[in-house]
Amino acid sequence: MADKTILNVEGMTCSNCALGISRFLEKQGLHQINVDFASGEVIFEQVEESKIETIKKGINNLGFTVIDENADSSSAKTPKYTSLEIKFIFCAILTFPLLLHMVSDAPILHNSWLQLILTIPVFITGVLHFGKSAWSSLKSGVPNMDVLVTTGATAAFVYSIIGLVLYQHTGESHNYLFFETSATIITLVLMGNIIEKRSIRQTTSALTELAALQPQLANKISIGKDLQESIETVSAESIRKNDAILVNTGGVVPVDGKIYWGNASLDESALTGESVPVFKESGATVMAGSLVQSGTIKVVCEKSGNGTVLSNIIQLVKEARQSKPEIQKLGDKISGWFVPAVIGIAIITFTVCYFILDYAPDKAIMNAIAVLVISCPCAMGLATPTAVAVGLGKAARAGIIIKGGATLEVFDKIKIIVFDKTGTLTSGAFRIQNFQVFNYDEQEAINIIYSLEQHSSHPLAVSLVKELTTKASGWISFNAVTEKQGSGLEATDDKGNTYLIGSFASHQHLTNDAGHTIYLSKNNSLIATIDLADELKSGVKEMVQELKSDGYKIVLLSGDTAVRCNEVASALGMDEVFSGQLPHQKTEVIQKLKKEGGVMMIGDGINDAPSLAMADLGVSFGDATKIAVNTAQVILLGNNTSSINEALKTGKQTLATIKQNLFWAFAYNVVAIPIAAMGFLSPMVAALSMAFSDVIVIGNSIRLKFRN
Repeated sequence: MADKTILNVEGMTCSNCALGISRFLEKQGLHQINVDFASGEVIFEQVEESKIETIKKGINNLGFTVIDENADSSSAKTPKYTSLEIKFIFCAILTFPLLLHMVSDAPILHNSWLQLILTIPVFITGVLHFGKSAWSSLKSGVPNMDVLVTTGATAAFVYSIIGLVLYQHTGESHNYLFFETSATIITLVLMGNIIEKRSIRQTTSALTELAALQPQLANKISIGKDLQESIETVSAESIRKNDAILVNTGGVVPVDGKIYWGNASLDESALTGESVPVFKESGATVMAGSLVQSGTIKVVCEKSGNGTVLSNIIQLVKEARQSKPEIQKLGDKISGWFVPAVIGIAIITFTVCYFILDYAPDKAIMNAIAVLVISCPCAMGLATPTAVAVGLGKAARAGIIIKGGATLEVFDKIKIIVFDKTGTLTSGAFRIQNFQVFNYDEQEAINIIYSLEQHSSHPLAVSLVKELTTKASGWISFNAVTEKQGSGLEATDDKGNTYLIGSFASHQHLTNDAGHTIYLSKNNSLIATIDLADELKSGVKEMVQELKSDGYKIVLLSGDTAVRCNEVASALGMDEVFSGQLPHQKTEVIQKLKKEGGVMMIGDGINDAPSLAMADLGVSFGDATKIAVNTAQVILLGNNTSSINEALKTGKQTLATIKQNLFWAFAYNVVAIPIAAMGFLSPMVAALSMAFSDVIVIGNSIRLKFRN
């Protein structure tokens, strides 16, 4: 996000708060705005420093607080209680005696002036806390829940003041005094806010846990003039490329790099979702955030700071949360109109009760206040983002990166799962099973293949280069090499010879024999064929069987030969096979399959990128080609196909949780508001109900963490 500005803002409690800040930023002429009330992040296009100060001031004027990240907090101590908790404790102490008068006949508790004295500090605290936010939301044009709380508490307090004056001068009943109602509304809503804040932190804990994996310190290795090594503990942020670091047992690797000395057993579960520790030795790559369970290693840094895999995971999850599902947009739209509608219902309630049903004024106003404080727009605003945050976080901990909250909605409509073969279902580590040349020198053909395949990152090419390293006797220099998706490599040498290496599709004008994996031609004449053998990945068969048992149609879509594709499909029990497909043909197959239902495509090569983009849901692996990773909407970091089942399950569970949350939020308000309007709930019970309606939504989202 180098081209965006990120501000951390305190004080946002619901989607209406976020919407108010968004409206303010839009009025400032900003674009690419995203406000996440759960994480407190406000993101927008990069602007000049002078304008940022104006924006910060404007957000502060709305009743929120922009946190200054540059402030020196090293010496600051974490307070035992937050300001919100202090306000609640203060109000609770004063409210408790007010409630006692409802169960005790002690004369002092029924003293009107004592009730007033106890209520005033609570009311002032409430007005300062909720009133500022309420007024700011009204100014921004997006009234929030604090408008309802402030209006309800103020109505009860003012009405009680009037009642106190009337009681003193006319001797009318104490029924005009509702000081405890005003104080209790404020106290209970403060309590609800505390519980809500703590609960919301749990929905975003996955990001916190991932960030905590990055160690703050590193053991940097330096070589002195006497060629002796010395170890210095430095900030992990100061480590640069090619720096050497030491990591001992129990330590966490602070950078992405390569082991150049030692060996160790590493726990990479937080990054890949693979619970089994991985043994690594000299030459192996390691990732920041990996825990050394046993052993000692020296690592040369290749990437540090924001360039590590861990940092990229955190960034991807953050960006994913910015993408709103369509179902959330509906909730946000309703939330925006909710508060004015509730105020209207409260006014109608008072009017009908007092003027039509001839209720006593105290009864009519209490019904109206109950309507104000029982309604809860926050529940609708919290329903989707809290579930999305938990769902994306749960997936990330399993080594699954889902690009965008909107992607979660797609999982539910998937009916067909399409697999590429090479590197997806099979290991991608090929061995030459048969090598045949036609009227050409075998060693020269080996040299050509070895030199050509160095220019490709395709799994076939990587495996061929690895196997032919000890067999090649020379290197051929080419003037130009072009890689064509699905066809192979074309090249020319300095003598004007042209070479083509690729699949049967690229050589069918030269031969009718489609039974080989790779074909090599020189000057438009076939000179060699190669048959490669590839093994199925561990756990693939179980994964496919589980998907089939869940009702998915399983399809194999590959550029490989029909013989090899049919072997794999038969071994796995797949439903349909498309072999020998070029990239454009793969997209045609995907389009055809989409007519039968939602299609998920899993692939890892350059030739899979168009198909990944065409499918309803594209899935790739973390170590796949860059274009495949960029095109896919889901990335499996552990290169583990069993993660596909987990991704599908998590996506469906998250969407189900969103629907449950929205159902509760709508049902609660639809049922609670009429009950309050009819006078079946006191304002205090209504305030308690409202305070916990949000907690129920958040709690249901948190439950998603523990679902299997």
